[in-house]
Amino acid sequence: MSLEKAQQWIENAQRVVGFSGAGISTESGIPDFRSPGGVWSQNRTVMFDEFQSSRAGREEYWRQKVAIWPEMRKADPNRGHMAFVHVHEAGCLAGMITQNIEGLHQRSGLPDESVIELHGTMQRVTCLDCGGELSMDEACARVAAGDLAPECSCGGYFKPATVSFGQSLVADDLYRASALCRECDVFIAVGSSLAVQPAAGFPAMAKEYGARLIIVNRTETPLDRLADLVVRDEIGTVLPEMVGMN
Repeated sequence: MSLEKAQQWIENAQRVVGFSGAGISTESGIPDFRSPGGVWSQNRTVMFDEFQSSRAGREEYWRQKVAIWPEMRKADPNRGHMAFVHVHEAGCLAGMITQNIEGLHQRSGLPDESVIELHGTMQRVTCLDCGGELSMDEACARVAAGDLAPECSCGGYFKPATVSFGQSLVADDLYRASALCRECDVFIAVGSSLAVQPAAGFPAMAKEYGARLIIVNRTETPLDRLADLVVRDEIGTVLPEMVGMN
């Protein structure tokens, strides 16, 4: 099935929902941390309960986050991100659901309220007790100065506002994402293995409620059999064409 057909679906849709995984960010130079040889394969996982209970665990967690932050901080949105901005400016992007934590969708021009960050964000740091905030840059500066596990003035632990292993996703984010899936005409999933639950269930939910499902990914996904169109190519190459972006 041609990209022209997908473009027709999108142009005729009243509510398009985007869904993005790490694959859209690798095209901006951010490593895929899950892949073999990636950061996660080279470092041990610090579970959320260890972060809460162990000073050594918090120091290791912060060491890893400080190491990956420069890559995220310097990255720029690519044409794949801008394709979703194009759909938004056309007035038919109902929302953007992302598994990514670097904030590139917002930096590309999507408003904060349009983006649901299922796994949180690295852009800010929050206190687990009082909710106080720092920027990631401020927190990294404290670590570089020798404060290896920064704490809030209230005595609580600062942590990047991401969802760690063993930590629950935000219920309101899941509710909002589910609502988008139930009400959309076209669901575009890009750069995701669609293997991590519960996020991977959203494309199937959209399809169940009658949406056209488009998947753009370099490798096969478990949901390819459900899709109306599967494209194996670079997101920044095919998605702008698919949405009619010059």
